Amino acid sequence: MKKITIYCGSRKGDSSVYEEGARALAQEMIKRDHSLVYGAGRVGLMGVIADEMLEAGKEVLGIIPQKLVDREVAHRGCTELIIVETMRDRKWLMAERGDAFIAMPGGIGTLEELFEIMTLNQLHYIQKPLALYNVNGYFDKLIAFLEHAMKEGFMYPEQEELLIISDDPVDLLDKIEKYEARRPADWG
Repeated sequence: MKKITIYCGSRKGDSSVYEEGARALAQEMIKRDHSLVYGAGRVGLMGVIADEMLEAGKEVLGIIPQKLVDREVAHRGCTELIIVETMRDRKWLMAERGDAFIAMPGGIGTLEELFEIMTLNQLHYIQKPLALYNVNGYFDKLIAFLEHAMKEGFMYPEQEELLIISDDPVDLLDKIEKYEARRPADWG
């Protein structure tokens, strides 16, 4: 487990706790000799985690659509910068290149990426660990909603059980490293 795909905000949020959380996660990834796969932004939490990894000499693979390059948000310091045509191309390449996934606090794009990986795991297109880095309880209401969806019969219990959740980077990466893929739930 070397390459961790991180989904996170193109903004830093209103509290410094999110930036501190991004730095703490990067430091733990550095200690474990992981590399970063991410959306290639130089802004927000994306820029924070990429800069932290790059300053330590770690590999940072950024994948970004041309439209965002044109808006001047691409991080030109990435070890490798791949420019793709569409967001769909970006998401698929990020899913292919990562050995595991972590969703940090972020907006609608982060949530979309989180749910796409949950779906790909559920349908067994991939079998890779997926984690929520729950900095400052950011995902608490989403976790409650997922529990509600399960209780109402719209999600299999395995889906929630396979989602790793922690607010501590050491615990989060320990759980990712211990992940074991399971066969999908039977339909019906």
